[in-house]
Amino acid sequence: MPELPDVTVYRERIEALLGGQVLEAVRLRSPFLLRSVDPPLDALHGRTLRAVERLGKRIVFDFGDEMFLVLHLMIAGRLRWWPRERKLGGKMDLAAFDFPSGTLVLTEASPKKRASLHVAKGRAALREFDRGGLEVDGASAEQFVARLRSENRTLKRALTDPTLFSGIGNAYSDEILHAARLSPVTLTSRVTDAEAERLRQAVVATMRTWTERLRAEVGDGFPDKVTAFREGMAVHGRFGKPCPDCGSPVQRIRYADNECNYCAVCQCGGRLLADRGLSTLLKKDWPKTLAELEERRRGG
Repeated sequence: MPELPDVTVYRERIEALLGGQVLEAVRLRSPFLLRSVDPPLDALHGRTLRAVERLGKRIVFDFGDEMFLVLHLMIAGRLRWWPRERKLGGKMDLAAFDFPSGTLVLTEASPKKRASLHVAKGRAALREFDRGGLEVDGASAEQFVARLRSENRTLKRALTDPTLFSGIGNAYSDEILHAARLSPVTLTSRVTDAEAERLRQAVVATMRTWTERLRAEVGDGFPDKVTAFREGMAVHGRFGKPCPDCGSPVQRIRYADNECNYCAVCQCGGRLLADRGLSTLLKKDWPKTLAELEERRRGG
């Protein structure tokens, strides 16, 4: 799922390319994409794009007179920019937004079509899409700690909960926890003040660093390589590869459609975290440390 750095760069480039232009038409290939009926989508046709905002992981198109188009890309949604009108023909094409200088195309690679589009009238209606997550960059240390400890969850779950923190997902939470040297399964109630401050600084630094990297990659173009797995990440998507700081192999916990990547040495004092599937299968035979894991592998 595109997270804060990706959505920020999308927002900036859409505003740079299309700000001040008239939306000529929106063409839908999938009727299930549009989740609202009042106001109708064609009420935006002929309106000028005044600004583009970010609301958590959502992109908000401001067409003036408090008329908004709210786009949530979800996991597999992506945007493509074509400096000319583009026909909707591919299986992944869901919608096209036609402007005088070209067409913005929404695609979704997953067969589970989860991306959504809403038309909202008024700021009150727009606020309904705000999940309430804290924007950490700009928040005080006290605000961050209060939000972190508002519910007793694992750090991984807390960071990725949009009602607690804004814009952080599966990929960057792995990077943040590695930078903060904290285990993803540590409960928020057990985090010390010093650890909480380390975590806050890691959130700000990680998001700023990756936003700047993505800006530099895109330049004056448009982001067409939005992915959760990027060269230069420390642990996310790097299972089995060496940790860039200590050299030990990156570990993972698999669950549902996601996985959590971490360094056992840098984050967990050398202890392996239980993988839900394998640890249930192996029970008492589950290795507790990297040394035990390596010994098992040599013995096998």
